[in-house]
Amino acid sequence: MNPAVNAFLDHLRVERNASPHTLRSYSDDLGLFCQYLSETHRGKVDPTAADERQLRAYAAWLNGRGYAASTVARRLASLRTFYQYQRRAGAVTTDPAGGLRNPKQPQRLPQLLREDEVLRLLEAIPTSDAFGVRDRAMFETLYGGGLRVSELVGIDLPDLDADQNLVLVRGKGRRERLCPIGVVAMSWIWRWLPLRQPRQPKEYAVFLNRYGTRLTTRSIGRLFESHAAGLDLDPSSSPHTLRHSFATHLLDRGADLRSVQELLGHRNLTTTQIYTHVTKERLLDVYNDAHPRA
Repeated sequence: MNPAVNAFLDHLRVERNASPHTLRSYSDDLGLFCQYLSETHRGKVDPTAADERQLRAYAAWLNGRGYAASTVARRLASLRTFYQYQRRAGAVTTDPAGGLRNPKQPQRLPQLLREDEVLRLLEAIPTSDAFGVRDRAMFETLYGGGLRVSELVGIDLPDLDADQNLVLVRGKGRRERLCPIGVVAMSWIWRWLPLRQPRQPKEYAVFLNRYGTRLTTRSIGRLFESHAAGLDLDPSSSPHTLRHSFATHLLDRGADLRSVQELLGHRNLTTTQIYTHVTKERLLDVYNDAHPRA
């Protein structure tokens, strides 16, 4: 990897406390840009010497390779952040990525489950053994708090506030927030805790696998597929679908958008606004199905 890229990744890791996933994404994106420079400039790889024309050519190269618009946008965003850092560090005098525009992306509405489908999923989880209780607690918590799966697996014992039914979670960028999860989810967590058997005394993760260590996000996905099997749910549903459903169900029942933004841990209100499109679509569906003049 180029020294300038390595210095940038060190900055993200040390000064911005970026997660391993974030570091891996930046490394992949900048590594591809360096590969492009090597292939198109006879082995010369110095991203700090690239100009706006080269970056526009790179954006066109990405589009020509058939990457999805969202992937191209992410790779260009990584370049913007990289050059902003280089400019602050004095390695470049102008920002060659400042004029890059993202490709237009089709607006895709999030995948949802209806309230009755969520209830059917939760009640289908067998709770006759310890791990069934654990799974019920996990998916109640995902839906009860609208958590990301990474936030769920990161919950430690000291993060629980049983008196107020709150959990402290660490979201994107390691930003912390207190999330209400509801009395039902917390009651299932308290049913699970006496059954929890950590491998080491200092294992503080709330949700453990069969080996007594912290569950992974991939494991949560597999468990969701297992419990959703045979329930006639949308096959593209995933654990993250519960987060989308959480937000939409709150708005359907009258919650204001700013509150939902805070509950989800979104930095920008525009990120949360996609759920207003979902609720409008659902209202139109109800109208079209029920009104005699529709």
